[in-house]
Amino acid sequence: MSAVDQTGTLLGTYGLTDGRDRLLSADAPLAELQERCGGDLPGTLAIPELLALVQQARRMGLRIARSFSAYDGDAEVSGFARIHPLGPDDGGGCEVLVENWQRNPLIPPSAREFADRIDAIDRATAEVSARLDAGQRLQVVSARARDAAFLEAAPLGSLWSELVDLQDITHHQPLHWRLLDGASCRLVGSARDWRVRLIPIGPDPQSPAGFELLLIADAPLAEGGQTDNDQAEVPIDASPARLVGTALTPVLRQPVARIIANAETMRARLAGPLREEYSEYAGTIASAGQHLAAMLDDLADLEVVETPGFSTAKEPVDLADAATRAAGILGVRAQNRETILAVEGARGETIATAEFRRVLQILINLVGNAIAYAPAASTVTISAVPASDGRVAVTVADEGPGVAPEQAERIFDKFERLGRDSDGGKDKGSGLGLYISRRLAEAMGGTLTVGPAPGGGALFRLELPAA
Repeated sequence: MSAVDQTGTLLGTYGLTDGRDRLLSADAPLAELQERCGGDLPGTLAIPELLALVQQARRMGLRIARSFSAYDGDAEVSGFARIHPLGPDDGGGCEVLVENWQRNPLIPPSAREFADRIDAIDRATAEVSARLDAGQRLQVVSARARDAAFLEAAPLGSLWSELVDLQDITHHQPLHWRLLDGASCRLVGSARDWRVRLIPIGPDPQSPAGFELLLIADAPLAEGGQTDNDQAEVPIDASPARLVGTALTPVLRQPVARIIANAETMRARLAGPLREEYSEYAGTIASAGQHLAAMLDDLADLEVVETPGFSTAKEPVDLADAATRAAGILGVRAQNRETILAVEGARGETIATAEFRRVLQILINLVGNAIAYAPAASTVTISAVPASDGRVAVTVADEGPGVAPEQAERIFDKFERLGRDSDGGKDKGSGLGLYISRRLAEAMGGTLTVGPAPGGGALFRLELPAA
């Protein structure tokens, strides 16, 4: 029978399960929680954390004593559970005693915490992402959906809202970002509805330095949405990596994004209270999903650069401007590792003939590697400099262990990593980033090399024809 102390806290509540983890009997508080979690009495134990403890105790044949918490729909229930497995003669179940049973109102996250969690989920599911300046004009666009690929060809500096059909908004553009955040829109050539997210960049949302634009589709892309190129037959002698890039990447991208989003929802406890270790498990799942998504992107890029006749656009590219934008895109990642991104070079002095999107892709890869492989709280220097023989260059130097001379060429080989693992080997990568970056550099008539940085570390140098 349940007992209550002077503060109203239940000293203990008791239950009994059988060998199939059904709750056969329970004191009133435990029975009520069972029902509020969707279970019956008798019926399979419906309280997730108690069920996990009962299964573990029954499997191991050992007593377990552990704190637990659960969500009953209105409040958080917590206590200290003691699970005592019974022998076969006693039904093979468990005795469940929950001490110090407390029921406390949920404390909702602050508006900022809630917004940060929603932003993380939307980033995971967005099929179009872009960086905008303070005037909501495009700086860089990445579209992972076939029915939104036309946005990548939009001229930089375009007003993003002129490239989509905003629904239920008739006012002249550009509107204040708060009026556009959460709006619905349609894209040319897409049968899906899309939701707009505008996330301000900078410490002051009232006067942001720019915006992160996310477009989230209301449903996965139907198979009928494939283009003729998507349905083209894959060559019989195609490599396994090419097969993944051609056939599986479009199919896997959406489910992987959903896995990441669901894991982020669990990690952030948006669906209710969750013990710390389970929140950490969800974070691990989200990280693994992001790693898989990055590998899919690399395999798709691999297919592109290895296509016979692959070429890039030729346009004036300000390398100092590209370096600044790459540093801005990776600013949060650098901040998480207390890394300083130093950009050197004046705009207008190093103009290359190349394709801006591909130059930015190379720089993001090089700077991202430098952040990951260099020690935390170090400096990564990105410099736009003139070069000889009518060429210009941009370099990325870190303060990490560097690259040995005998490894300087091998590091650009396909799937080659040469032991460059970050965070103690947790972030393995695909080994394709540098290979793809060099192929892109060569397609633009340039070169990508690596050597020692002044004072130690690695220095990657991208040279391109001057405009």
